[in-house]
Amino acid sequence: MTSYRLPKGGLIDRSKSLSFTFDGKAMEGLEGDSLASALLANGRRFVGRSFKYHRPRGILTAGAAEPNALMTIGRGGRTEPNTRATMQELYAGLEARSQNRWPSLDVDIGALSSLLSPFLGAGFYYKTFMWPASFWERIYEPFIRKAAGLGKATYETDPDAYDKCWAHCDLLVIGAGPAGLAGAISAGRAGARVILIDEHSVAGGALLSETASIGSKAAADFAADCICELEALPNVTLLTRTTVFGWYDGNVFGAVERVQKHVSEPQPNVPVERLWRIVAKRSVLATGAEERPVVFGGNDIPGVMMASAMRHYLNRYAVAPGKATAIFTTNDSGYALARDLEAHGIQLAAIVDSREGGGSGYFGPARIIRGAVVSDAKGSKALNAIDIRSKGRTERLNVDALAMAGGFSPIIHLACHRGGKPVWSDDNAAFLAPGNLKGMALAGSVCAVGGLAACLADGARQGAAMAEGLGFKAAAVAFGAVENDILAPPEKAVWSITGVKGKAFVDFQNDVHRKDLCLAVSEGYGHVELAKRYTTNGMATDQGKLSNINAIGLLAEARGVSPADVGTTTFRPFYTPVSFGALTGAYHGHHFQPVRKSPLHGWAEKNGAVFVETGLWYRSSWFARKGEHTWRQSVDREVLNVRRNAGLCDVSMLGKIEICGKDAAQFLNRIYSNGFLNLPVGKARYGLMLREDGMIYDDGTTSRLEEDRFFMTTTTAYAAGVMNHLEFCAQALWPDLDVRLASVTDQWAQMAIAGPKARSILQKIVDDDISDVAFPFLAAKDISLFNGTLHGRLFRISFSGELAYELAVPAGYGESVADAVMDAGKDDGIMPYGVEALGVMRIEKGHLTHNEINGTVVPADLGLAKMVSSVKADFIGKAMVGRDGLAAGDRPRLVGVVPLDPNQSFRTGSHILAKDAAATLENDQGYVTSSAFSPHVGSTIGLALVNRGSERHGEEVVVWNGLRNEFTRARLCNPVFFDPQNERLHV
Repeated sequence: MTSYRLPKGGLIDRSKSLSFTFDGKAMEGLEGDSLASALLANGRRFVGRSFKYHRPRGILTAGAAEPNALMTIGRGGRTEPNTRATMQELYAGLEARSQNRWPSLDVDIGALSSLLSPFLGAGFYYKTFMWPASFWERIYEPFIRKAAGLGKATYETDPDAYDKCWAHCDLLVIGAGPAGLAGAISAGRAGARVILIDEHSVAGGALLSETASIGSKAAADFAADCICELEALPNVTLLTRTTVFGWYDGNVFGAVERVQKHVSEPQPNVPVERLWRIVAKRSVLATGAEERPVVFGGNDIPGVMMASAMRHYLNRYAVAPGKATAIFTTNDSGYALARDLEAHGIQLAAIVDSREGGGSGYFGPARIIRGAVVSDAKGSKALNAIDIRSKGRTERLNVDALAMAGGFSPIIHLACHRGGKPVWSDDNAAFLAPGNLKGMALAGSVCAVGGLAACLADGARQGAAMAEGLGFKAAAVAFGAVENDILAPPEKAVWSITGVKGKAFVDFQNDVHRKDLCLAVSEGYGHVELAKRYTTNGMATDQGKLSNINAIGLLAEARGVSPADVGTTTFRPFYTPVSFGALTGAYHGHHFQPVRKSPLHGWAEKNGAVFVETGLWYRSSWFARKGEHTWRQSVDREVLNVRRNAGLCDVSMLGKIEICGKDAAQFLNRIYSNGFLNLPVGKARYGLMLREDGMIYDDGTTSRLEEDRFFMTTTTAYAAGVMNHLEFCAQALWPDLDVRLASVTDQWAQMAIAGPKARSILQKIVDDDISDVAFPFLAAKDISLFNGTLHGRLFRISFSGELAYELAVPAGYGESVADAVMDAGKDDGIMPYGVEALGVMRIEKGHLTHNEINGTVVPADLGLAKMVSSVKADFIGKAMVGRDGLAAGDRPRLVGVVPLDPNQSFRTGSHILAKDAAATLENDQGYVTSSAFSPHVGSTIGLALVNRGSERHGEEVVVWNGLRNEFTRARLCNPVFFDPQNERLHV
């Protein structure tokens, strides 16, 4: 066996040996090992180099807080840098490489930077790289870019899949340690839908390294029994290898599950990581507490480790920390490690206790030095001695392992993600979670509950209370008596040891030591947010898991205030790094954006549609027929047929939003520039939304279906943006209004039936009277179809300029209803038409899209000045739309364009020049926003934004395309080319 593996004990499978490599050297581990425990078992404690000084670093922790043991795992596209060895499960064939060194870990040229450390203190980059300015691009920037970062990402394609999922539950329990298990069991037995999450490979938390017994069972066996019970409950889901990284509005939690990061060959049809968005009615935070290091000289030397981590490797993995071990503790938790070391027969050189009267419950043989501190650790790539200072004397002790027990900091970051600020507790020497966490309760050591028995009881109580609050009949589960329980009451914190000789590190990952923080205070950067950025403490992948509280304590000492006065930096996701793969999910390559197909996609396919990608949607562009050799032939036929007979077009992709509530009309009246308060029930109205700067944001129709219910349509590509805009207005601008919003785009299949025969065709399937008198232009109502077998909505609105209706039916009926409409209209010559024909007809009518609503136009520019209400008290954009510059006479205004020679054409985007002007951008007077060939006009037609365009009808101009060197003589005209009196709308 490996040199530091104990002959018995642990939760590893000694019958299954696993081969792996570290920096190319072959090593052996066991089934159940982490990479960190396997390295320690092989006697490898020096595993990495620090970021700035390239100092030798060893494994410090046993969990996600590990700042030193960052490895690059795998090869090729599966290369993953900055993997914490403490979180990586060992598997056969695992390849691990150390980082931030060259040419090797043992011989690293970058270690020479340690010699320059007197010049590389806090803020050195601000002071060094400012002068001379000419050095920045040639010397400073290339140097900084080369030095930045730890691991290196691969350029090869990742062959694995990633996924995203939603989950819903009554109670989410975060952390499957003693408190979390107890809470999940109490709520699970009550019948609540529970999701229990833990970031480690096996649930149990501290129970897996605990030597106490619960109800006569060993702690690890007790945890296994709890897990078996939870897995047997149908209403409980247990997710291991899953980290909750954020708490968001609406009680939504983000979590990432490492599905196949612990196997050598991932299954091809299973994601390697899965991003969960979990909606929980209530939650219990049981994330525990992180043990703090002590800040003394040389506390970063390999062989110096957290006491709880040393205990974890000892009891769970059966790995000895060294041959001769010392413990430096500021509280009674260090004595638990002492008892475990002695139980395994490991030499304990000394217990150094900063208190005068600590460790009263310890009766072992180890030497206890009370009222003493470790001032310095000695060694380079491995610890070989420590200096103990006691009562003015210094003693050197030869050891190869040192445990630090500096107190515990509750892991409360999730509780602060929604704006809450941590609260300093002198009694607990720690920051605690804020109060009034709506929907979230805290259980166990995360709220400074001490001792295994107390954590179990607290977790059971909180789980039952949450279930009770949700209407379940619940009772806190009682567990058996806990023997050998460890109570480590908080003691006065020891932030640092003064008078040390070596560097006393606070942030191990970023090489921030005590003097850096003192310098920050002396130079005016003592505010916690400024100190973070000036020193880099708590930045990068570490995010201050181990360093932040010590840093705050040191800042408080230097400023002569309490840690409460210093406060913490802002807590925000992500506390633990999340891979880009998990965030991306399946949305890469061809699936970079999701493909959305309309409910009428199948109907369009069988009618011969040619599809085009428009935003996220596939839309039918045109419908080719036999004998048509070009797309133009198909489009011309579709346009002429709609004008003569009738056509059906799929418009399901329009954004559709339901707006309800007694203040819905008032809400829309503030959203739109034109009035909506007095819109009658059963009518639709065209509306303009403005931005705050007065520019048009979007247009569309909104129908009043009931007194307090409206149905809004938006531009296809702007559907999500408009929904976000409305939600912001409802939540942030006017939270006092009673209004509710719901996107219903996917709920409705919507089709336009346009043309002079549209009414006679629709009347065959619509049960209601839709005559011009009963259902006039801009009417909107719920209707009955097919003799009452189906209900839908009908809107008499037109984008083509013809007599037209838009029929909406539940999405699942879309294809069959479209088939029925086509069957009803076959004798009337109905044909499908696509967005190309729709575009031609809208340009013929001078109707607008976002080609014209380009973000720089106000209503007057498009001939819509009358749609800006002069009587409304307020609406978005009112204050800015009246600015003098937006009413200037020389602004670009909408105008039509036709070539003088019908056989010539021009392209969208071409510039407008005066008749005899030179082709230069200085002479540019506007541009063509939209163009198409009109079979009715017999030539290309276009819409354009031209300086004073509305005043220049009849003027001859030149349309210039500089990219293709095309010049077309044209005439500016009215933008309405067809049926300017709108007579066809009202037949």
